[in-house]
Amino acid sequence: MSLCAGHGPLGRDPAGWAHPPLPDGAVFVEPHPRRIQAVLNGHTVIDTEHALLVHRRDQPLRYAFPAAEVSGLPTEALPEQPGYLHVRWDAVDTWLEEGRVLVHYPPNPYHRVDCRPGHRGLRVSVAGTVLVDTTDTVVLFETALPPRLYVDKAHVRTELLRRSETSSYCNYKGQATYWSAVIDDVTVADVAWSYDDPLPESSPIRGMLSFDETRAEVLAELPGGGCHT
Repeated sequence: MSLCAGHGPLGRDPAGWAHPPLPDGAVFVEPHPRRIQAVLNGHTVIDTEHALLVHRRDQPLRYAFPAAEVSGLPTEALPEQPGYLHVRWDAVDTWLEEGRVLVHYPPNPYHRVDCRPGHRGLRVSVAGTVLVDTTDTVVLFETALPPRLYVDKAHVRTELLRRSETSSYCNYKGQATYWSAVIDDVTVADVAWSYDDPLPESSPIRGMLSFDETRAEVLAELPGGGCHT
């Protein structure tokens, strides 16, 4: 996702610039020598170390496989590399890369998560009630996405939070749990989220909370002198 999404170099709003400029239809295809497996109805239908990764603007990152290693699945040709085929993500039950179960899309080798403890201020209010006011935070840098602050639950008025039924999955952070704020007769759904069992690269934010600035009043001191409210 990182080359083509967000502020990636093939995205619509790149953080930097290329010289000379990249053409609008630029596609980046690269060998991906990791073991990729696909399972359908309990049977392994793809098992290869010869996949390609295809980075294409306005599309999620995709695998392409040698045609000889794919059969009985819906496919489409990869124009940039004859003899290779895409397989729809939902055509199989489970995708694995080097034994890790994947959700939504392949993990990107250019996507990085970097968690740094620091002293950036975070103040969060809901319905006029302060939930967080601390400088004991961790800033999470994630490729092609804005940095975010996470805070230990010890600094949060967790008695005003209730776990919701919402969840989401990130190939770089893991399974997210969401929390709603309940203050008197006001309920704000999914105002925060946490990763209780994050993937290894995101372990520093284990159990910490981050808050949605579109659902709460959030004043966060962000890198580069910025903040969001």
